[in-house]
Amino acid sequence: MSTAPRLTALDAVHRALGATMTDFAGWDMPLRYASERDEHNAVRTKAGLFDLSHMGEITVSGPQAVDLLNFALVGNIGSIGVGRARYTMICAEDGGILDDLIVYRLGDAEAPEAPEYMVVANASNAQVVLDALTARAMGSPLLERSRELGEGFDAEVRDDRDAYALLAVQGPESPGILKSVTDADLDGLKYYAGLPGTVAGVPALIARTGYTGEDGFELFVAPGDAEKLWGALMEAGASVGLVPAGLSCRDTLRLEAGMPLYGHELTAELTPFDAGLGRVVKFEKTSQSENFVGRAALAAAAERAETAPPRKLVGLIAEGRRVPRAGFPVVADGKVIGEVTSGAPSPTLGKPIAIAYVDPAHAAPGTEGVGVDIRGTHEPYEVVALPFYKRQK
Repeated sequence: MSTAPRLTALDAVHRALGATMTDFAGWDMPLRYASERDEHNAVRTKAGLFDLSHMGEITVSGPQAVDLLNFALVGNIGSIGVGRARYTMICAEDGGILDDLIVYRLGDAEAPEAPEYMVVANASNAQVVLDALTARAMGSPLLERSRELGEGFDAEVRDDRDAYALLAVQGPESPGILKSVTDADLDGLKYYAGLPGTVAGVPALIARTGYTGEDGFELFVAPGDAEKLWGALMEAGASVGLVPAGLSCRDTLRLEAGMPLYGHELTAELTPFDAGLGRVVKFEKTSQSENFVGRAALAAAAERAETAPPRKLVGLIAEGRRVPRAGFPVVADGKVIGEVTSGAPSPTLGKPIAIAYVDPAHAAPGTEGVGVDIRGTHEPYEVVALPFYKRQK
């Protein structure tokens, strides 16, 4: 039997705006409101407002919350200060990526005995991440660290997906827009940091994070406050060109910024080292949980990457107008040397672009003779370093 997609707290707003809706990871989400190109360009030059309430928030708290997260994830969670956030991953025991995550350190710095963290997972993997964290907290007999302990961690894993709506205002005008409706210290808020505050009279966790390549903020609020906050932000940004923005332009924005997307650049068949993101794996951590899930497999992957480098993630820019899509072969000298993971027309560059894994011998920027097999025709592409676009500071 089919299951109806879930609705965000802003569903009525999207429909009133005439949004084209789509089923995404079990949620009915706005794909676009009018022109995805116009929405994309607005975020690059002015600002866009996104509903990201489909993301998965999971709270981890308790005396051994740090030990649990250091054991369950590949990053060094113990070194995250209160009010800061970190990009990390959760892997299977074979080193395969289950999801990429942002972990926020919440709570009071004066109460280190009861730390609290919010783990934000991709919508498509939220249940997988929740189940994995819950199993690892309970001390699954399949996990080596639990065998050492003989018991689980003194920590609570709580599914908070229904406790939050998530709005994001992104683009060069976003700081000014947000400043007009909050007295929070945005100037002091660093990238990958968050602070509690009030926005348009609504309590919120204000995070300086995003997935567009632009400066911007993500606002975690109670679902019942989402419509009020959306309306206040749209009103505050009207004079500087703020527009509602959907998932379609979010994808082209992140593609231009060279940001990976789970299911495309990241999969359970790849380790962080295969994806060129080995830097997120911290083999030495600041808590007792150095023997984290997947450590042995990841150590082997790191060694392989040194001796026999895997395919590298590169950017491709079309010389023609045909658009590459995920799964299309990358070719050179009549041979397949890689595969496209993401592709789309780039509104900023005015040309089709793609991210692809290619053999190291063809990964250097400027490598000649590289093309993409688009339905039997080898279209020429220029190999470039990622990202395609980087904002001016």
